[in-house]
Amino acid sequence: MRPRQFDLIAFDWDGTLFDSTAIIVRCIQAAVADVGGRVPDDRSASYVIGMGLMQALAHAAPDVPPERYPLLGERYRHHYLAHQHDISLFDGVLPMLHMLRERHHWLTVATGKSRRGLDEALRSTELHGVFDGSRTADETAGKPDPKMLLELMREFGVEADRVLMIGDTTHDLQMAVNAGCASVGVSYGAHEPDGFDALSPRYVAHSVQALHDWLQAHA
Repeated sequence: MRPRQFDLIAFDWDGTLFDSTAIIVRCIQAAVADVGGRVPDDRSASYVIGMGLMQALAHAAPDVPPERYPLLGERYRHHYLAHQHDISLFDGVLPMLHMLRERHHWLTVATGKSRRGLDEALRSTELHGVFDGSRTADETAGKPDPKMLLELMREFGVEADRVLMIGDTTHDLQMAVNAGCASVGVSYGAHEPDGFDALSPRYVAHSVQALHDWLQAHA
């Protein structure tokens, strides 16, 4: 059997495993409207996906004064909670994860979601118990700071050259670069893949099936 190349595989959540990009964009836009800010267009709202919540909202609504950020965050959470059960895993995610587990990779999540939000998502899907570890933006530094990956590497005792980060945004891939890790981009999430080239991912997958096939052959 071919030796595996990566011991630890870190996945972004929204737009990579979870088909949530469109709903997150609408929730950001609704939250900004609620506090009287200039509503960002779809491209601007999707660009901030993957960042920590307050960092993302501040970037998406630069005309909203900082003293209104707590209300902005509250309104985003209100809209997201109203729609969170409308979101599902991309087709093919579970078979892909089970394939990787059978090959004894450590599977982790590195996400801009909050710890509470990630734990709720894990409880509400068939993913409970699939992942060996995770980091969220509110318990460490947000992307593209490498701290999430560095903490996971320390937790599992894995060197950077044995770690693969998979995500749908330039924030994910830049985090991998900053941590000294390899990356794979997916084009079906929040960011257009033309921005990935400068960050040198090993591969850009245009579907979950393509990602599955690449991981099976190369991870």
